[in-house]
Amino acid sequence: MADHFSAPLPTHLRPSRLDREAFLARFGDLYECSPWIAAAAWDQGLGPGADNLDGLARRLAAVLDAADEDRQLAVIRAHPDLAGKAALAGALTDDSLKEQAGAGLDQCTPAELARFTRLNAAYQARFAFPFVIAVKGRDRHAILAAFEARLDNTLDEERRTAIDQIHRIARLRLESRAAEHE
Repeated sequence: MADHFSAPLPTHLRPSRLDREAFLARFGDLYECSPWIAAAAWDQGLGPGADNLDGLARRLAAVLDAADEDRQLAVIRAHPDLAGKAALAGALTDDSLKEQAGAGLDQCTPAELARFTRLNAAYQARFAFPFVIAVKGRDRHAILAAFEARLDNTLDEERRTAIDQIHRIARLRLESRAAEHE
């Protein structure tokens, strides 16, 4: 039996069968407000090896990993604060909205919201980018604990951790998209 993650994507989602426009329409939003990642992966060539979850996720991740630090920081900075102003104003992308709601961030008590606000400010002051974590499978208490623990990281450690979490978010979004079309 084939591993779910190495099994082919549904036919209409297979990159090797899509033109550039269709590929970007389906996958350009996997990385928050950063369609250039999908565009660069397409431009580098996506053959049958990218027609499964693992292959496509690896190709997209490789683009971001190969990007210079400024581009990586721009991708990190494209993410909203958790339970922050954008969430409260309803200005999140659909994916971010679903992810934050799935972790219960839309149900924070006033004390929890105040704690998120304090941590967001402290994190921004220390690293100059928002705290990024793949929230799926975590509740707000686990997210707050991770938030506090990661404040002790060095800038380089935290930039790498944020990129790793962004890859996880994109992978989870890709898995969700594939599951919707099975």
